Amino acid sequence: MDEAMQKAAKALLDLCGRKKLTIAVAESCTGGLLAAALTEIPGSSSVFDRGFVTYSNKAKQQLGVAAATLEQHGAVSRETAEAMAKGVLANAPVTLAASITGIAGPGGDTPDKPVGLVHFAVRALLSGKLVHHEHRYGAIGRENVRRESVLRAIAMLQELAEGEDFTN
Repeated sequence: MDEAMQKAAKALLDLCGRKKLTIAVAESCTGGLLAAALTEIPGSSSVFDRGFVTYSNKAKQQLGVAAATLEQHGAVSRETAEAMAKGVLANAPVTLAASITGIAGPGGDTPDKPVGLVHFAVRALLSGKLVHHEHRYGAIGRENVRRESVLRAIAMLQELAEGEDFTN
């Protein structure tokens, strides 16, 4: 785990700890790297509850993504990312959820969905706020797409956590 990832993960966990927020995640193209980044930090169990690695469409469906969503929009889409984040909150007793689905490469791309395309969603239980980002990293290499995706998801969770408060 590189220094930037550790620093970002620690800052997120510290903020969530102070605000009594908890996190769970669903990952596809990152294959558990986000969960690994968060659990690398000592004491993370007070904030981080669990991670779902939903690499296959069947796993995404078991998390709560509708088959029709996958058929109509594909596994790498805004709709799937948002459904994954909603599925996390439905299946884990947490206040914040994040999801990542994309094409890390080097293959698996289509003309409409190139290597490096990643969809992110974060959702807050308390406010109901749902934020989606789409990022096109390009063909920067599988490892770099995965790393940058984890950093983006942590930043999105940080931003969402700043607006949430479970201390009441």
